[in-house]
Amino acid sequence: MIEVHHLNESRSRRITWLLEELGVEYTVVSYKRDPATRLAPAALRAIHPLGKAPAIRDDGRVVIESGAIVDYLIRHYGKGRLAPPLASPDYDRYVELLHYAEGSAMLPLLLKLYVGRLGEAGAPLHPRIQSEIQNHLGWLDAELGGRDYFVGDSLTGADVQLSFVAQLGIRFCGREAFPNLTRFAERIEARPAYQRAIARSGA
Repeated sequence: MIEVHHLNESRSRRITWLLEELGVEYTVVSYKRDPATRLAPAALRAIHPLGKAPAIRDDGRVVIESGAIVDYLIRHYGKGRLAPPLASPDYDRYVELLHYAEGSAMLPLLLKLYVGRLGEAGAPLHPRIQSEIQNHLGWLDAELGGRDYFVGDSLTGADVQLSFVAQLGIRFCGREAFPNLTRFAERIEARPAYQRAIARSGA
């Protein structure tokens, strides 16, 4: 059975949701950050030396990085679902967005989160961070114009990866700022598999 190693305040929801979409059995192993250092406990580092989450263990193989995990699960368990065919014109866009979610889109959102904890010391950085948030979320919002999903006309791993970007963007900017992203988030959160993931391992 696949183990999903989850650290509190990390981004594991996408992985449990994807497993529910795929109908794959899994168990969640939860860890708590050190309240002083905010670092992972030694037990998670025993799974992978970086101590990062999410991580999965499948038949002894450990996979880290959300995009790599999404790709792994769809290749091994998707049975042709949740990714365009390799020869499809949509495949390159799918791969691009799969990596873009954590490679570029999350950076300004994480900077806002962490720099916000610096108080006045972080104030000089706020305009640039906000500009980058508007740039990335504005592009994603435009990409959803007239469509329900980012690739093709059905859910793919790219949507799974970008779901947290959309949700965090809405949290920071409000539901009215990027209406297409808001509708996208509402659509995915209403999916039965998403609801099952929440019921099984918490909001």
